[in-house]
Amino acid sequence: MRFLISRSMDPAKAAKLFVEWQKWRASFVPNGSIPDSEVEDELGPRKVFLHGLSKDGYPVLLVKANKHLPSKDRLQFKKFVVHLLDKTIASSFKGREIGNEKLIAILDLQHISYKNIDARGMITGFQLLQSYYPDRLAKCFILSMPWFFVSFWRMISRFLEKGTLEKIVIVTNDEERKCFVKEIGEEVLPEELGGRATLVALQDVTVPPLEG
Repeated sequence: MRFLISRSMDPAKAAKLFVEWQKWRASFVPNGSIPDSEVEDELGPRKVFLHGLSKDGYPVLLVKANKHLPSKDRLQFKKFVVHLLDKTIASSFKGREIGNEKLIAILDLQHISYKNIDARGMITGFQLLQSYYPDRLAKCFILSMPWFFVSFWRMISRFLEKGTLEKIVIVTNDEERKCFVKEIGEEVLPEELGGRATLVALQDVTVPPLEG
C-alpha cells in the first residue's frame, strides 16, 4: 500500500518501484541491516538522536546539523542514512512489523555555519527516503533556519517530490514552535526544543528484537 500511495495509486508504477526496492535492498543491505561498525565515522560526532514516539505514535528522529560535516566517504554516508532510517522505523515496531510505520524527522539548524552545510548529503538522504522508503515520512520539521541557508534549501527542494515537500514544515515563529511542540509532545522533545526529555544518541538506543 505504501508503494501505491507514493505513486498516486497507479499499480504499474507501484509495482515497478517495489521491484526496484527489492533489488536495491538485496544488494545494498544483503544481511538485512547495516551494523554500527560499518558507519562508525558518521556515528562518531553523535549528531543523530532517537526520541521515542510522538503523540501520534511515530518515532521521532532528531538531527543536530551543527555536529555534521560533509562526508568524504559517500558510500558510508549512504549506509548511514539507511542505518538511521531502518533503526528509527524499527523502534516503533510492537513485536512485529506491520508495514505502515512512519517516522517524524526534526532537522535542527541552530548554530550551524557554512562548514556544516551539506546540500549533496541532504539531497542523497531525501532521494533514498523517496526511492526506497515510500510513504515512511509522516512529517519533517526544520528548525532555526538561518538566512544563509535559505538559498541552499531552495536548491535542495528542487530535487524533492511534491509529496515529500508537502510533509516538510519550516518552523519560523513562536506560534509555529508551539504547534510543533504540541504535535510532538513535551515528553519526547529535549529541553532545548521545548520539551522535558534528555538527548539520546542513535547508537545508544537498543531496538527490541521482533517476535519469532
